[in-house]
Amino acid sequence: MLKIKPGLEVLVDREMGLVRGKRVGVVTNHSAITSDLIHIVDVLLGAGVQITALFGPEHGVRGDVADGQEIKSGKDPRTGIPVFSLYGPIKKPTPEMLRDIDVLIYDLQDAGARFYTFTYTMSYAMQACAENRKQFIVLDRPNPIGGIVAEGNILEKAFSSFVGLHPIPIRHGMTIGELALMFNNQFGIGANLEVVTIQGWKRAMWWDETGLPWVMPSPNLPTLDAVALFPGMCFLEGTNVSEARGTTKPFEMAGAPWADGHKLADRLNSIGLPGVGFRAASFIPFASKYQQQLCHGIQVHVFDRKKLRSVEVGLHVVKAFLDLFPGEFEFRAPGPSGKCHFDLLLGSDKPRLLLSKGAPVEEIIQSWEDDLYGFKQVRERYLLYS
Repeated sequence: MLKIKPGLEVLVDREMGLVRGKRVGVVTNHSAITSDLIHIVDVLLGAGVQITALFGPEHGVRGDVADGQEIKSGKDPRTGIPVFSLYGPIKKPTPEMLRDIDVLIYDLQDAGARFYTFTYTMSYAMQACAENRKQFIVLDRPNPIGGIVAEGNILEKAFSSFVGLHPIPIRHGMTIGELALMFNNQFGIGANLEVVTIQGWKRAMWWDETGLPWVMPSPNLPTLDAVALFPGMCFLEGTNVSEARGTTKPFEMAGAPWADGHKLADRLNSIGLPGVGFRAASFIPFASKYQQQLCHGIQVHVFDRKKLRSVEVGLHVVKAFLDLFPGEFEFRAPGPSGKCHFDLLLGSDKPRLLLSKGAPVEEIIQSWEDDLYGFKQVRERYLLYS
């Protein structure tokens, strides 16, 4: 079997003609490394590539900024290369930012969920390159939770935001390179796009089957279990339940000071969800919701990830909190957009409205199955790996 190599290594091995003699910008962060842990900036500089600018997504070029915090432009302290922020008031590269660039490279580790903001940093960068006639190159990386399963509803246009810009499902089952091809052609971006593919990766592979080192792509996705559960447990961000940010198990635990973990675990285990089990757990977040307060809730244990359907798990967890603690549980109030954050994460207000009416999770899932099937048919056109 071929050694699995991310697009970055394939570029250096046999595609350097794409960047040789050109002024190169790089959209990246700390996760863009080779299999021997060398960062993309060091790799390209070492190969004689002229890097004229770096672009930082959420958490920054070096991954040292907390979630949701604005990224500042400036200079990279390690190399002195100018850094432009793409997470703050400006999310799309401006013509001025692209002035000294011939080619813009994108190399960021994705998490396999629609609401992961790196995906839309890529989309906006592609749009800017199309408008300014710059080539856009994606150095592909494996989807850490595999490329087989797709789950969830298709985002409705009225709920487009930076946590969901395009009509794709919550768990899309695509690599970032495949998404780039879909965005470019299916959604009409029309950039001069090149995807440097991964060597040796198969769709059924999870990250720990690749032999590649795991670098958490953002501060609250430290483990593969967290990434596996993220497409469903992230729904809690839109509620007053802690998703365990500020603990060692973000997205693997959920709780609140007013909850009862044993009631939650008993309720959720009684459903018999495939691939997971629930245990009563208590925790004290050192940051985010309920900072320094004792929270009671559950930990989700993944027993069989091939059977895991994280979107279904997330909906059942939300419903359990809603049903068991109706006097305390709340969906977060609408923000400046006028829409609830839960609805932006779900790409629709229908799941929240159905949950609030007491509808079973099965009814919610059934409501989007036809659209999901349609997406899977379209997805086939853009898949690069078997």
